[in-house]
Amino acid sequence: MTTIAVIGLGNMGGPMAANLVKAGHPVVGYDLMAESREQAKAAGVSVHGGAVTAVRDGDADIVITMLPAGKHVRAVWSELLPVAKRGALFIDCSTVDVDSARAVHDLAAKADIASLDAPVSGGTGGAKGAALTFMAGGTDEAFARGKPILAAMGKKIVHCGGAGAGQAAKICNNMILGISMIGVGEAFVLAEKLGLSHQALFDVASTSSGQCWSLTTYCPVPGPVPASPANNGYKPGFAADLMLKDLKLSQEAALSAGAITPLGAAAAQLYALFQAAGHGGEDFSGMINFLRGMAKEGRA
Repeated sequence: MTTIAVIGLGNMGGPMAANLVKAGHPVVGYDLMAESREQAKAAGVSVHGGAVTAVRDGDADIVITMLPAGKHVRAVWSELLPVAKRGALFIDCSTVDVDSARAVHDLAAKADIASLDAPVSGGTGGAKGAALTFMAGGTDEAFARGKPILAAMGKKIVHCGGAGAGQAAKICNNMILGISMIGVGEAFVLAEKLGLSHQALFDVASTSSGQCWSLTTYCPVPGPVPASPANNGYKPGFAADLMLKDLKLSQEAALSAGAITPLGAAAAQLYALFQAAGHGGEDFSGMINFLRGMAKEGRA
């Protein structure tokens, strides 16, 4: 089987590595956090003392990174590419800016190593259940090599185009998500003011033109969708901090590309206020409670 190194064994990378082990692959890995290393070890990952040793001494055929930001991906790939085995494939599953994604593709090309940017959608639940969606950018050849590995961690793998296209797709998708969740939250707040029950609005909108994922799968009020974080005290799920990160990336990309995204900009501002009020660790659907608070304060 293919030996895989996973660098970044946190809330997403750890379960992803565990699913690769379940698929029968020898998996080596490293994370800065001792707790993450121990959890990965318990899942069958051979944990090394550093990223370089995991890739070099682990003789990795494929290297997967899941890291916080573009600067981390650039730094880690700069360390790992020189020690990688000939013919290796590097896959970055982090959500980062498009410029960083393209920069590490360039680093890999100079090292004569194939590469993909393949950010994910599906959150921690999708990572644990091997139900992630991967949005991949890179050459046809690199995608063909990487797809079977990604399929062990996800249920849908889409080749979006060349270098950076996966990140572009992820940023656009999550801008839609951030905007739509605010819209759904506003509708429920209005419905409450008008004396309409949550269930009545859900029953109508979920089968009408207001239907969207933020409503039917991730409904921000308790009751209509039992599996949504609203029924679990708004524990993430997908934290508001991460939503704000993605919305900021969308606005950086919009500025760079000369795109006009007024709703994306407004969503980023609202989530920045939500975070500043101390809610960054809550699920992003908890924005509805912030909207209710703004209404009480006469700001909405």
